[in-house]
Formats: sequence, structure tokens, C-alpha cells
Amino acid sequence: MDSTALIPVQYGLDTFYFVICGALVMWMAAGFAMLEAGLVRAKNTAEILTKNIVLYALASIMYLLVGYYIMYSSPEGGIFPSLGFLIGDEHAADLVAAGGEDAPYYSARADFFFQIVFAATCMSVVSGAVAERMKLWAFIAFAVVMTGFIYPVQGFWKWGGGFLDAAGFLDFAGSGIVHMAGAAAALAGVLLLGARKGKYGPNGQINAIPGANMPMATLGAFILWMGWFGFNGGSQLKMSTIEDANAVAQVFVNTNMGAAGGLIAALITARLLFGKSDLTMVLNGALAGLVAITAEPLTPSALQATLIGGVGGVLVVFSILGLDKLKLDDPVGAISVHGVAGMWGLLAVPLTNADATFGAQLLGLVSIFLWVFIASLIVWGIIKAVMGLRVSEEEEYEGVDVVECGLEAYPEFTRQ
Repeated sequence: MDSTALIPVQYGLDTFYFVICGALVMWMAAGFAMLEAGLVRAKNTAEILTKNIVLYALASIMYLLVGYYIMYSSPEGGIFPSLGFLIGDEHAADLVAAGGEDAPYYSARADFFFQIVFAATCMSVVSGAVAERMKLWAFIAFAVVMTGFIYPVQGFWKWGGGFLDAAGFLDFAGSGIVHMAGAAAALAGVLLLGARKGKYGPNGQINAIPGANMPMATLGAFILWMGWFGFNGGSQLKMSTIEDANAVAQVFVNTNMGAAGGLIAALITARLLFGKSDLTMVLNGALAGLVAITAEPLTPSALQATLIGGVGGVLVVFSILGLDKLKLDDPVGAISVHGVAGMWGLLAVPLTNADATFGAQLLGLVSIFLWVFIASLIVWGIIKAVMGLRVSEEEEYEGVDVVECGLEAYPEFTRQ
């Protein structure tokens, strides 16, 4: 059979696989919304739900207008991206050449959609870390810049063929490019925003502020776990060959085992440290394991993936405790989950991938973190000067649901 006759079939299959994985990643937006809504107080629930659904829409529009062009239309090996608008020809890019190695194997529109949901995921990391005290419109303003400009620049450095790609830096699905980048932006915001009132006492005591809905937080973690199969599995880009199909299966297995390893490791660590099986640490342990395995979910064995995730689960517990000692208030643990575990994931790549070097991984880690952190600090600073970042102390006490959204997520029942 002429191999060229298979091209339309492969093209259709790979495009279908790609868009379904993109839809799974889009579903992670619901996971972030549920997780964060469960881990904040009841009086701040509607506002954080608003942030999560608004940021997804903003990411879609900004990535269409400028982000995709910056990330994928810039010079190979470069540091400075090109600035352009829209995603190019809506049809010509999808035409399949008559065979040959250079023929596209999926629709360019599928790639665009897949990249949109990654940009939105990066921004979702930020929302939980600045929860319960940030002005809604300050967050929205930052989301515009983050998804349209800050995220695409460092994405271009690797996935768009920039200087990190030329240097041999490897990040299969975004431990650094998506997760650590989101954590770096969140850290910059938290530094300028300050802690929630009552979180830290005058004598150094740390006061726990429990979330309102643990079932919802657990549902969010399960949704994220499920969506991560599209996140990592889709990053194989295609599955129409035997080699690619086997790779996708391995990625799915390793993604699952990374989460399982992270969860169990965090469970045991919390039990040893606190004498209790802290559910919030358990949930963050699973997510930390997922973040850690995301940098290289293909080359490890299933046992190695479990161990890589397990290290992430241990690290996240100690990181959450460490940030509290530094009085960096992160209500959902996003900086620890996505930042610390993301760094570990990048540095773990050479342990199983012979093509990776610690030098290149460290270069990527430092470059991405510094760019996103410094750029975000500047943008947060400008927003603070123009409109302010934080609601008033009275508004924070009342809850940002009423102040920012004019409604409550859990209104009291009244009898007529």
C-alpha cells in the first residue's frame, strides 16, 4: 500500500487525539477552580471562581491576538521574540503535503488550541496564591499581560525553538515552562501583596486559616489528576504510529504513578511531622508528583516515575512549611506545588534521559524563573501604583465575594 495513502488517516487520528487532549487540559481549569474554591474561606469563594473562569477566557483571547505568534513565529535560537498578531492563515497551514517527512501530521488549529490551554494553566497557578485579599480587576489586568506576553516569551525559548532549545534544555510538557513559570509570577505577586490579616501573629506564630469545603478541594484534585493525562499525553503530539502509541501509553502510566508517588509520600511525611494525615498536604502531594513528572514523563520506568513523584510529595510539605516561616502567605500552596516541585522535575530529567544535562536544565530553570519573576514583579508593581493590588482591611474582613462580585457562593437560607 502506498504510504502516502495513509497520510489522511494519520492526519485525522493525530488531530483528533490532539484536540481531545486539549479538551482534557481545558478541564483542568475546572480542577483549579474547585481546588481553590475548597481551600479558601466561604466568604471568598465566588470571587475565586470568577477569577478562574475569567482567566481562561482572557488567556484564549490574548494567546490568539499575540501570544501564539510570539511563541512560535520567532527566530530559531533567539532570546528576543518577534512581535506579531493573530495566528496566521486559517486554512493554508492545515494543508497536508503529498507525503514526505515534512508533511504536517495534525491540524495547526489543533496545536493552537492545545497551546491556549497550557497558557491558561500557567495563569491558573497564580490565582490561588493571591486569593482572599487581591482586587479582582488587578488580577485580571495581570492575566492579560501574563498570558499575552510574559508566558509566551519563555515558551518561545524552548518550545518555539529559542536559545534554551538550542542549549539542549528539555521540558517535555512544562514542569518549568508552565508550572514553575506560574509559581514565579505568583511569588512576585505575593511579595507585593502581603499576607492575609490574621495569618501571622506578632510573635512569629502561624495561624491556620482552614478552607471552607474539603470535598470540593478533593474533587478539584481528582479533576486535575485526570486532566493531566491530556497535559502530558498530548505533549507527545501524535499517536498514529506504533512508536508514538507506545510512548503515549508510557506517558499515561508514568503520569499516574508520579501522582500516586507524590500523594503517598506527602501522606507519610505529614503523618510523621504532625501526627495527623492532613488532607490538604495529601492533595498537594499528588499535584506535586504530577508537576515533577511533567518535565519527563516518557523515559522513566513506572517505578522511577513513582519515586520522582514521591520526592516531589516530600518537598512540597517542607516547602509549604518553609514559606509560612518566611511569612509568604499562599492559601492553596501553589508556589510550593508548582514552583518547588517544578524545579525538582526539571533537575530530575537527566536521571532518566541520557540526552539531558544538569547544566542545560539549570540554565533553563534559572532563565525561566528570573524572566517570569522579574517581569511579573514589574507588572504587579505598575498595577499596584495605578489601581492598587489589595482590598481594604474592612473589605477583606467582609469577604471579597460581596465586595467584588456582589453575591455570595453560600448564601444563608432564610424563612419567609
